[in-house]
Amino acid sequence: MDKVVIDDIELALSRPVEMPVSWVGQEELVTQLLAAWLVLGEDDLPLNPRLLGKPGVGKTTLAYHAGKLMNKPVYLFQATMDTRPEDLIITPVISEKGKIQYVASSIVTAMLEGGVAVIDEGNRMSEKSWASLAPLMDNRRYVESIVAGIKIKAHPDFRMCVTMNDDASTFDLPDYIYSRLQPGIVLDFPDRDDELLILKKNLPFADDEILEYVVEFLQAAHAANDRYSVRDGINIARYALKRISADSTLKHGKADLPPLDYLRESAGMILDPAASEYFNEMMEIEDEE
Repeated sequence: MDKVVIDDIELALSRPVEMPVSWVGQEELVTQLLAAWLVLGEDDLPLNPRLLGKPGVGKTTLAYHAGKLMNKPVYLFQATMDTRPEDLIITPVISEKGKIQYVASSIVTAMLEGGVAVIDEGNRMSEKSWASLAPLMDNRRYVESIVAGIKIKAHPDFRMCVTMNDDASTFDLPDYIYSRLQPGIVLDFPDRDDELLILKKNLPFADDEILEYVVEFLQAAHAANDRYSVRDGINIARYALKRISADSTLKHGKADLPPLDYLRESAGMILDPAASEYFNEMMEIEDEE
């Protein structure tokens, strides 16, 4: 574990994340995020964008992808309703020798290393926790640790963004925090072509027929304003493919049901009966034809 010393206090650093994901399509969103992080001169500061959208539309993937495009280490902090102010900055732990060791959060590590900090699902965190980050998100660019008694200044190359879901399980943030989390970049569901590319990227071993059925399901769900995302589609296809493979093994080489049957079953188990109904309708249309 790497360490740094600030004002005679030794800090153990966190490690950046390495995620097996890649961003597909909607390049305008990548451009918007990278533009927010630009610094145009000595007196300029990077912005701290918030990425908004339904669960599963790719907010974290977008932030990770943009950070990697800038050749920066990316540090992920998962916010929850139990996140405390000290969790965001420095946590004291008891070392093997019984001494107190100070561990820098992924956010503080990104500040020191000049990396990208992604605060995931930031609006699940309370105002009390957000207040500890307020000076980091304006022209002061520092945080203060009460437990370690030190002030930590952000590296000039430090960048951050926050992902936020728009569901009922989140907090309303106060205006003084929102004013520091600008601009808002909104992610919507991808169009048909991009959705198919995302599925192919994540499931390169899947037959085209399976992926086409899943895209059909997702596009119909988006048109009906249902909440199902491409992540749900990937999980449905992944489990259906596993069921087909398991059945083929048990039955010596060939599954005995059409792919739509497996997808219908998978949608009901991964999501709910309403999702499996979309595949029922596809089966009825094929029967009529």
